[in-house]
Amino acid sequence: MNQGGARVAAAIGEEAIEDIEIDLLLEGLMRRYGLDFRGYARSSLRRRVWNMVHAKKLLSISALQAQVLHDPSLLEELLQHLSVNTTTMFRDPSFFAAFREKVVPHLFSSPFVRIWHAGCSTGEEVYSLAILLTEAGLYERSRIYATDMNASVVEQAKAGIFPLEHMREYTANYLKAGGKSAFSDYYKAHYDHALFKPSLRKNIVFAQHNLVSDGTFNEFNVILCRNVLIYFGTDLQSRVYRLLHNSLRRFGVLALGRGETLRHTVIEEDYDEVDLQERLYRRRA
Repeated sequence: MNQGGARVAAAIGEEAIEDIEIDLLLEGLMRRYGLDFRGYARSSLRRRVWNMVHAKKLLSISALQAQVLHDPSLLEELLQHLSVNTTTMFRDPSFFAAFREKVVPHLFSSPFVRIWHAGCSTGEEVYSLAILLTEAGLYERSRIYATDMNASVVEQAKAGIFPLEHMREYTANYLKAGGKSAFSDYYKAHYDHALFKPSLRKNIVFAQHNLVSDGTFNEFNVILCRNVLIYFGTDLQSRVYRLLHNSLRRFGVLALGRGETLRHTVIEEDYDEVDLQERLYRRRA
């Protein structure tokens, strides 16, 4: 074999070893902690695993596996690397504007509104929804269940404290989303942070929930699962779509992220489009 061929063979060999190491790490996480990442999109997962390897100054994924399996205190740090926590208040303002216009009016027909925000991350979009429902006059008879697989970000969300430096951006998003009041009315500045009003939290239930391994826990009028499914492989997406479908009441609304769609999914035929651009779908009877 010439030198070029040897280099290619070596590279292929390294990739194969890396895949084996990732498989063993994921299997270990499942068997040791009950956390199932085996269906996640491999390219994104590989990058995040290596970020953790480098952060711990290790030489291999196998070394990371050994540490995490023997030291549960490292699990939370690994979850921080594996989970995606990118969010802002009124993220994609046009989505919240469409939700206000096309979903909220139909919620008044329900005596009590249950909403599940799956993959809530650090909570910015949950508080955005609470503000929107408050302005619509619906919050007092609503309950929002905000869940994420990462316990530490759920605790951050529950606190309702965000960097004050982000409030200018959040205010602009709020206004673009059709906000009805002064955004500053909803929080109090405290040094370099903004503390959101406790009244916005009173009807929010924050809890840890893993879309991959946990089941349905209620029947909802609305489910928001935005920008989560894009990180899952096809088989895992199908499982989660079924979970969301089984958790949504008849004529309930499912909200996805911009890069997600119900087209060509296992539940596509059970839904009508409310707003295709904003990925809002209504379940049929």
